[in-house]
Amino acid sequence: MGKPHVLAIPYPAQGHVIPMMEVAQCLANNSVKVTFVNTEFNHRRVMKSFPQTGYKHELLSLVSVPDGLESSEDRNDHGKLAEAMAKVMPGKLEALIEEIKGTQSDEVTCVLTDFFMAGALQLAEKFCIKRAAFLPASVAMLALTINAQKLVDDGIIDSDGTPLTNQLIQLSPSMPEMNPTNFAWACFPDLSMQRIIFQAIIENNKSAKLAERLICNSSYELEPGALTFTPNCSPIGPLLASSRLGKSTGYFWPEDSTCLAWLDQQPTNSVISVAFGSFTVFDAIQFQELALALELTNRPFLWVVRQDITQDIDEAYPVGFKDRFFNQSYIVDKWEVGLGLEKDESGIIRQQEIKNKVEQLLTDKSYKTRAMKLQAKTTASVKEGGCSQKNFHNFVDWIKEN
Repeated sequence: MGKPHVLAIPYPAQGHVIPMMEVAQCLANNSVKVTFVNTEFNHRRVMKSFPQTGYKHELLSLVSVPDGLESSEDRNDHGKLAEAMAKVMPGKLEALIEEIKGTQSDEVTCVLTDFFMAGALQLAEKFCIKRAAFLPASVAMLALTINAQKLVDDGIIDSDGTPLTNQLIQLSPSMPEMNPTNFAWACFPDLSMQRIIFQAIIENNKSAKLAERLICNSSYELEPGALTFTPNCSPIGPLLASSRLGKSTGYFWPEDSTCLAWLDQQPTNSVISVAFGSFTVFDAIQFQELALALELTNRPFLWVVRQDITQDIDEAYPVGFKDRFFNQSYIVDKWEVGLGLEKDESGIIRQQEIKNKVEQLLTDKSYKTRAMKLQAKTTASVKEGGCSQKNFHNFVDWIKEN
């Protein structure tokens, strides 16, 4: 009998690849062989940055499959990418499983896919191997996603995902309130793209039901209400490289260490860190307002700016500073570790608003106190005896079962 062998398939976005890579590294540390499948486009980016940022366990292999788009096509066009992947990737993944079966002593025994790539679970069912899904996002987002059809049936959104009301709703009394106009799929100004994404979610929900196990990058300390509402979701987070005494890998961009000398010259806890992920796009006005606000604070700041972080307003998606109701509800209302930003009548968050909120956050020490307490409770869950650690070991035991 060979080693248990997991085929790990992340959604092709930075915020999905890194946490899935952490799961893969932790599985390898527990004597589980892992083949990690990126798209060819992302695989090249990961390997290019790997020598500087990477650590890879010997039981972890990195491979790739096509995503269906040409190398010159825009991967930020989520609708186009979703359609291309749905057409091309199932056949390529099936061929990969067959290739591993024919060339390696350890056949694939489990498919672990990003929840938003649940179509791969149909392949696992076809090959009669174990089926698991991983959620890198909040459990509240999962609760919303799996109830998309119910939202249509209840008249809250139409069949394309367009909100029919702006009244606050709650999926459960123990979960944050949300405004339908801020649903994740409603953030795209292009209605055709929204329609494609929403229909992909509906189809993905059908495939997700095939999962025998569902794990997530969260904890009971962070989302007790959402986890109670979705009891089949098992939290194993927070997934941090420091938790396994390793170094993160899976980055799309090489590490830029040129700022370290400057950082070392700044007083402790004095630098404002600014970053908006790998997809956020600003229109020119909002970008300028943010830059001026940071200057107004008269504090040292480090801002991660991608080359494609700004576009013409008519082309921008999603627009920077688009409120995300779960982030807002959790950070501001539930945990009370941050502040919300208010837009003006033209939909722009002005420099003075940003500057004032930054000053309030940095001068009122209660925010940091609450943040440190939440950090301590959350990280304890992945340590010896913690709930997340127990859940992860239960997951590993399930993978190893014959």
